[in-house]
Amino acid sequence: MPESSDQYGSIASRSGVLTSCAAYQLPASQASRTLIAAASWLPRAEPDGLKGNVGAILLSYRRAGQLTQQQLADMLGFDRTYISMIERGRRSITDRGTLRHISRTLAIPPHVLGITGLDDADFSAMLSFGSSVIRLADIARHGGRAAEAVSELWPLITRLETRIASGHAEPEAARLLAQARVSFGVTLGHLLPEEQMATAARWTGRALRLAWDLGDRTLLASVLRMHGNELRKAGHTAAAVIRLRQSLQLNDHPGHHGATLVLLARAAAESGQADLFDTVTGQCVQALKADKGHEVFFNAFTVREVRIRGLLATDRTREAVDLVESFTAKESPPTPQWRVIERVTTADALARAGDEHAGIGMLSAALSDAETLRLPHQVQRIIRLTDQSGQFRNQTVRMQAQAALTRLERKLTESTALRTS
Repeated sequence: MPESSDQYGSIASRSGVLTSCAAYQLPASQASRTLIAAASWLPRAEPDGLKGNVGAILLSYRRAGQLTQQQLADMLGFDRTYISMIERGRRSITDRGTLRHISRTLAIPPHVLGITGLDDADFSAMLSFGSSVIRLADIARHGGRAAEAVSELWPLITRLETRIASGHAEPEAARLLAQARVSFGVTLGHLLPEEQMATAARWTGRALRLAWDLGDRTLLASVLRMHGNELRKAGHTAAAVIRLRQSLQLNDHPGHHGATLVLLARAAAESGQADLFDTVTGQCVQALKADKGHEVFFNAFTVREVRIRGLLATDRTREAVDLVESFTAKESPPTPQWRVIERVTTADALARAGDEHAGIGMLSAALSDAETLRLPHQVQRIIRLTDQSGQFRNQTVRMQAQAALTRLERKLTESTALRTS
């Protein structure tokens, strides 16, 4: 399947070709007539003083949906001349019943039209609850409890999708759905074996389409970063590089910038772009020295692991081993998963340098933790390493890893909470 397939949330130009990093810009009003796209102007409109200005709101709504005055009048059951006078400010609407009719018909949140209702408090509570669910799910995933995170996120996604499908396309709900979808996709990326990683990328791709419609720069940068990493894990490394570079363009916040650089370095190495890998890892080291406050996933430990793996991928084993030997006790993994990742990478470097015994010890420790944390793709990395001719002559770890993978796949099949459709 092409790396620009729409199922992964591809951003394409009108010619259907993926946008280049240099030409990448936030979207103008979309031609789509969907409710989400039609409401995408709202976050940008309110700061400009449209809130409560019914004429300006209707005009902006028409332009976003590419509707004529007659089409909008037909939707609302009004006369075209009435729409025209409202938009020009020659008529005003103060009747709450009429305003509610416009709100329901066009799926415009009531507060945007200057009215409130009994469901406003429930809507605010839903947003607050949803944000808490996503935060707790992310904490659970970082703590090695990805299966619990899936169970928490799925009901929230279902509720939000149902709300939007019924015509309640508030930008706040769409934004929350995008965040829930990307968190769900990243969580699946922890739980699924390598051959099913495309499922995780599809979920982050669904989040990307929403973020693109909403035009929220910060949200879009975050989703691009996560989607790019899931594309990498699914084997679409060239597309991953594009997404990650786009994310860097959109958000230059020091913390976010560093975390994206780490993922870009890994994607560059896996796609065989040694020069890009060297450039990006150099930027990572400089950013660490700047110490301007970083995300949890951007620290000396993660940068070192990515550098080791990238050096191995670009056939620089001696440099990788030197970096392995530079390990200091003060370096600690940001999450338990990163400890597993680092041990497998270190074992690979040690074995290539001829120290099979130390490598086997590393793999054994990594395998035990990978099964406990339910990380099948890390178990598969161990199997691949032990299958390499001449690198590991001890087959015990390989057989243990194959047995562990079978157990993990059985748990995945039996899980009723894991919904991937």
